[in-house]
Amino acid sequence: MTPEATRSITVLAGLEHSMRPADFFGVSVPLITPFQPDGSLDLPSFRALVRKMLAAGVHGLVVNATTGEAPTLLWEEAEQLTALALEEAKGRARVILGTGSNDTASTVEQTRRAMALGVDAAMVVVPYYNRPSQAGIAAHFAQVTAVGLPIIVYNIPYRTGVAMEAATFRKVMTLPNVVGLKESTGGLGNTLELATWCDRALLCGEDALYFPSLACGGHGGILAAAHFHTTEYVRIYQEVQAGDFVAARQRFLKLLPEIKLMFEESNPGPLKWLLAREGTIAHATQRLPLAEISDGLKERLAKLI
Repeated sequence: MTPEATRSITVLAGLEHSMRPADFFGVSVPLITPFQPDGSLDLPSFRALVRKMLAAGVHGLVVNATTGEAPTLLWEEAEQLTALALEEAKGRARVILGTGSNDTASTVEQTRRAMALGVDAAMVVVPYYNRPSQAGIAAHFAQVTAVGLPIIVYNIPYRTGVAMEAATFRKVMTLPNVVGLKESTGGLGNTLELATWCDRALLCGEDALYFPSLACGGHGGILAAAHFHTTEYVRIYQEVQAGDFVAARQRFLKLLPEIKLMFEESNPGPLKWLLAREGTIAHATQRLPLAEISDGLKERLAKLI
């Protein structure tokens, strides 16, 4: 790791934040948000889920991400979930809060509030729906990173409708306070290119590319499928770190059919159904417009338990 990668990250008022890019390597789980049948938060189930993840040895807990149904969560609900995650984690895993939106002013304000909560980082998606220009994307992240909280950039073009180009990556990934990238383009091109010059954490956001991403220079993943067989995902990361790529590959290939099945219908429906079936959460409720998964998929998922 270069001196640039290991230096402390400057925050507001000239203070130094203790987190470095290296602190964001490893396996993080974008937590589902359990709901009661009436659609309200199910905090006891969320606590049980957090404890399950911590017991499995994850490196990070991500609240208010896509898998957590962020588009239908109120910000006050996201804060409740974050407070609970921080209470349970007690420094054993990083707590990361999704603060991104398609409005820069709102994203900046939510990132400030996330900083006040005491999270380790914010995950900020490329602005969606507006289809901003490359200059607009760069300006968006420049304003968000000025808040002073470590930022993980989230690049997922099939949801946002716009992809960052190489020159934009150069601008955004070298901004002060950017500590990592969640890469969800469905390919490895950006990871391969960034690994040649970027000293920030490169995190796989495409579960089916987790091992290939590590093999190509990635540093971990933010993986929805890791709600199940969580320790196996952690062990894959550990094996790659130890240089045992053969063992890591074999372990990953055993998980791959399961990963594909979990994303056969809209995420997080399959995950929630499985978590409810095994008893980690009380209900598989999602908020509309997400609907219950099909009976056929339920039958195939049941074989995983």
